[in-house]
Amino acid sequence: MAAYGVVVTDNPAAAPPVHTPEPATPDRVDPKPSEPDRLPGIEAAAVPPGVRVASEWSWRLLLIAAALFVLSIAVRAVSEIVVPVAIAVLLTALLRPVATWLQRRMKPGAAAGLTLLGTIVLVSALFTLVGSQFSSGFSDLTAQVATGLERIRDWVRTTFNITDAQFDEYFNTIRDRVSESGNLGATATSVGLTATHFLAGLFIALFSLFFFLYEGPRIWSWIVRLFPSATRPRVNSSGFIAWHQLSAFVRATMIVAFVDAVGISVGAAILKVPFAFAIGILVFLLAFIPILGALLSGAVAVLLALVAHGPGVALIMLAVVIGVQQLESHVLQPFLLGKAVSVHPLAVILAIATGSIIAGIVGALVAVPFAAVLNAVGKHIFSDETSAELDREMAEHADEGGAPANA
Repeated sequence: MAAYGVVVTDNPAAAPPVHTPEPATPDRVDPKPSEPDRLPGIEAAAVPPGVRVASEWSWRLLLIAAALFVLSIAVRAVSEIVVPVAIAVLLTALLRPVATWLQRRMKPGAAAGLTLLGTIVLVSALFTLVGSQFSSGFSDLTAQVATGLERIRDWVRTTFNITDAQFDEYFNTIRDRVSESGNLGATATSVGLTATHFLAGLFIALFSLFFFLYEGPRIWSWIVRLFPSATRPRVNSSGFIAWHQLSAFVRATMIVAFVDAVGISVGAAILKVPFAFAIGILVFLLAFIPILGALLSGAVAVLLALVAHGPGVALIMLAVVIGVQQLESHVLQPFLLGKAVSVHPLAVILAIATGSIIAGIVGALVAVPFAAVLNAVGKHIFSDETSAELDREMAEHADEGGAPANA
């Protein structure tokens, strides 16, 4: 039966298939067209790699310079504390073997106290001898100075054709400038403050020296524990490297200073230069300031020879000083220091200049060992040394006195 164009049948098998329309599906969305590829190197064209690297290094270096500047200001502000502690560290590096030897025979506190007391007695005895020599020879030196000045005046007058009137004019100019440099009251006040600071610094240095000798490893362990756990092994090893470098520098410098003092003082005694023993003490103390110390002590010896005995003996004294210093530079320092303390001469001069600006004479004294320590620690931090190699190195040098304790 067909009705309205639709075929109806009782046989379902004969029924034609019914075509059902497929449901409408939305049009397939094409993927988002890819963005045009960026041209290679477009960012580099905007900021060249060299400029980018230079800018990154620049702000880091500026940050380091600012930190060092702030640190120098802080050190200056508390220099009355920092300088005595620095001197105590140097003395500890020098006296640690003595304290270690005494600790094997007595308690650590007694060993540290005996080492400190012996150092005070020795230094006091040296200065007492210098003072007694100066007081006993001052009258003879006055006469020798007068005679020597007359000789120098005659030599300059005949050599450079300078008249007595010009001499008097130069002398009056120097005297007027000295008198105008400051009033007596301000100078006395400054001397009083300096004496007070000196006594306070001396007490701090002796107090610090005692505890560094007594509980040095314990103090270092406390400092190491202030750092995060992950960095403690590297901090402890850096402290060991720094202490080993400082000890090598101080002991070698002491031997060199002793040889210089003996050589120059013996030469001065043979030439009958006044205060030969005092010259030796001065040479020994100033030898801890590399380069500049030798120049200053040698100049004092030559000037005393010039004033006391004239230009001839002064030239011989100058030859003695130069000979001793050449022996020091070419034999003693390479043999004693070797590569243990490797600091370039330019770095030595810059370190001394920086130290003298920050802390005066004491700054010049501690500048070179500080530079040597900084150089060694920097090489250690940026090296690829393994923990096993570091432990083996620390074990080899464990008996060299005062190595930092393991944290």
